[in-house]
Amino acid sequence: MEIRLSDPWPTTATEAVAMQQRLRHRIRAVDDVTTPLRTVAGVDVAYAADSNRLAAAVVVLDHDTLEVVETSTVVTTAMFPYEPGLFAFRELPALVTALQQLRTTPDLIVCDGHGLAHPRRFGLACHLGLLADVPTFGVAKNVHVGEFVPPASRRGAWSPLLLDDEVVGAVVRTRDGVKPVFVSIGHRLSLDTARDHTLTLCTRYRLPETTRHADQLCREVLAGRVNPTVAE
Repeated sequence: MEIRLSDPWPTTATEAVAMQQRLRHRIRAVDDVTTPLRTVAGVDVAYAADSNRLAAAVVVLDHDTLEVVETSTVVTTAMFPYEPGLFAFRELPALVTALQQLRTTPDLIVCDGHGLAHPRRFGLACHLGLLADVPTFGVAKNVHVGEFVPPASRRGAWSPLLLDDEVVGAVVRTRDGVKPVFVSIGHRLSLDTARDHTLTLCTRYRLPETTRHADQLCREVLAGRVNPTVAE
């Protein structure tokens, strides 16, 4: 897959915030998705408890069967400091390396994190979507910014996530009576479509199958139970 980091890549929080503010206006919150979808990828990162060592995983699934088509993993050391709202700058170098190893260019990418639901409206899903030029959205386990009214308890119920009176995401119930997830667009996708994809990918569990596969794989690689595709 063809993708590369912006050059130069920020090394300080000041540089990172400036990049987010510069790039956020390029986000397109409109549907621009290949129809029908053939493949969908999940991306996730796991961190070692006692160091800056991390493992990044990309898992490509067949959109219809949700069977694994291809995987790619990287084990490396995070070079960017831990800063709330700037996790993308710790995680994207490894994720980009993992994506570069793919033979398949996914039609859609799902991030374990936020997109527009971010203090500067430019979370990981937005940044990755711009870099990859692939429709991208985020599904997060917890709220990062914004306010909401809890949706009804049935699967499919949702409510808007608001930040400064602007809708930046959707709070979606993916299973009856289970804690909702927080969906926000990254790039080249509308919120309605991102919400629909979330429900399609959540077949049996609270989280999308893309996230479940990527989460498990990066943890296995970090623990040394699976060999990484790339070790840096």
